[in-house]
Amino acid sequence: MYTLKTASGFDSAHFLKGYNGKCSNIHGHHWSVEIIVGSDILNEDEQTRGMIVDFSQLKKDLRELTDELDHSLIIEKGSLKEKTMEALKEEDFRIVELNIRPTAENLAKYFYELMSGKGYRVIESTVYETRKNCASYRAD
Repeated sequence: MYTLKTASGFDSAHFLKGYNGKCSNIHGHHWSVEIIVGSDILNEDEQTRGMIVDFSQLKKDLRELTDELDHSLIIEKGSLKEKTMEALKEEDFRIVELNIRPTAENLAKYFYELMSGKGYRVIESTVYETRKNCASYRAD
């Protein structure tokens, strides 16, 4: 199998509701996302002959997804009181509500699914919360 790997990053804040420790408080990260896509065959059309996909398209598609989270507060839906949400929105804070707890593990699966939805055969998605700590997701 042939594989390609690309990466993109974003800066955002999050917190883990119900967690007993520092991460229950709002804090930020420079997140890095790595995506590995694969194929058993290479393209034969003139433009992308000998490629799985053009790197520029792969990078663009991942960058669009990471840009959606850049400089935002990522929260799990229902994790903040309605009054808090209203106050944050009044201040024009950028809030991204997800149906998942915003852990590195869940974000790895989130990016896996979004890139798969763009038509890629995703082999693995890895999200780095710090330079030394990451979580990966791959479907079996």
